[in-house]
Amino acid sequence: MAEEKEEKKEKKQIQFTIIKNDPTDGHRGFGTGVLNLENVTPVFIDVEERRAFIDMGGMHARSQVERGIKFLPNKEEVPNGKPYWLVWVTVERKEEGPYYHGVTACELTVDRSIRRGYKSLPEHVNRMDKSLKGHIIVSHMDKESKKVLADFLKNHDPGMWERSDEKLKKDLEEE
Repeated sequence: MAEEKEEKKEKKQIQFTIIKNDPTDGHRGFGTGVLNLENVTPVFIDVEERRAFIDMGGMHARSQVERGIKFLPNKEEVPNGKPYWLVWVTVERKEEGPYYHGVTACELTVDRSIRRGYKSLPEHVNRMDKSLKGHIIVSHMDKESKKVLADFLKNHDPGMWERSDEKLKKDLEEE
């Protein structure tokens, strides 16, 4: 019974958050200049299992990967950590339709046996900001993880992939 619930939970497809209406609706008063995170989606890549998945808990460091883990700023303190990438994917809309506007990757490792992990919080915050601003920062990822991410983005919505900047395609598909 518990296995069936777990299976159903995993099968539930999570979608990318696509921009809603402008909350300021044209006025330039209260609320302008506020960071809008409605169009950012955290995509996790399990490096060992070669799979990508969306976990909206990642917006507040409460994803399945991060839950119950105390993160340390020094990678050497978690020598047996399982590697992951947290990729901030920002979706914007142009006349032709939505596209992947910003894609930035951050490293993290998790060792469940000692409930410790490594991540650089400043890097995660800065990369989210860069994604919001339309930057593509994936060149530091390993080749296999880039392929997993490219396949995930293509399969999620081929049209969004096609409308995306050539830099994203080139950076993820380079040999």
